[in-house]
Amino acid sequence: MCTAAAYRTKDFYFGRTLDYDFSYGEEVVITPRNYPLHFVEAGDCSTHYAMIGMAYVAEDYPLYYDAVNEKGVGMAGLNFVGNAAYWKKTEGKDNIAQFELIPWILCQCATVEEARTLVERMNLLDITFNDHLPLAQLHWMIADKEKSIVVEAVQEGIKIYENPVGVLTNNPPFDQQMFHLNNYMHLSVRPPVNTFAKGLALENYSRGLGALGLPGDVSSQSRFVRAAFVRMNSVSGEGEAESVSQFFHILGSVDQQRGCCELEDGKYEITIYTSCCNADKGIYYYTTYDNHQITAVDMHREELEGQDLIRYSLIKQEQIKWQN
Repeated sequence: MCTAAAYRTKDFYFGRTLDYDFSYGEEVVITPRNYPLHFVEAGDCSTHYAMIGMAYVAEDYPLYYDAVNEKGVGMAGLNFVGNAAYWKKTEGKDNIAQFELIPWILCQCATVEEARTLVERMNLLDITFNDHLPLAQLHWMIADKEKSIVVEAVQEGIKIYENPVGVLTNNPPFDQQMFHLNNYMHLSVRPPVNTFAKGLALENYSRGLGALGLPGDVSSQSRFVRAAFVRMNSVSGEGEAESVSQFFHILGSVDQQRGCCELEDGKYEITIYTSCCNADKGIYYYTTYDNHQITAVDMHREELEGQDLIRYSLIKQEQIKWQN
């Protein structure tokens, strides 16, 4: 289970939670402009936009979970189990493996509209990266400072949805996630007005009653409603520290704690990491389950004309600042 979000103050921010029961050993990875990207059917790309994000590196290839390129376009892949569909190679289409979709989009797109144009002529291949990594069933959120879209490959074909709430979780398909918001149109950040019955005096006995009924469970549909409500009503200053802090609070509303989502094998799903990238400045911030101190990696402090991946292992141990 995962949640992705886009947020804008003075700058544009993009990030996600990764909720799962184990880690593949992901790292913050910068792909510089001259790192050779090899695509299964689409050929090679030796010069491209630089990007930064969270990835598992296998065979010196960045398998990105989420990333932002130097032009300010962000993209994240989220589990879409039971609904995702991929196909064999198709003539007349750009045949792209699902594991290379994020670098394929981000290496060449400066806007969401450019990404949409690529997706419209794309065919997603049903091939794995190697024999040890299963075919991930995903759908994707792509966003820049102007707009956000969701891309889903289902049995009927590839669908592209406008995303006016700037949030994505897992199942069901995005159009159903959006429709479900109709059930919560009564929610408000303001105190409720008594419309229960004429002549019955009811009182607001607590702050926050306007949001009574906002779902609090960890299912993907409920997390979508909660994250959408928090994100669309979120208020913060425009400074970097305030914006980043607020973004982590938005995704903190859907944080998963160990013990609350037990799996069949006795393991628990937790929020392994939460990310927030300033897409305008190329600064990738993250926290992990056991380290709530925000850690930052600035892609523009690195040599972006290089040919080798730049990798930073996650700081996972809690960082506590003593005051006495």
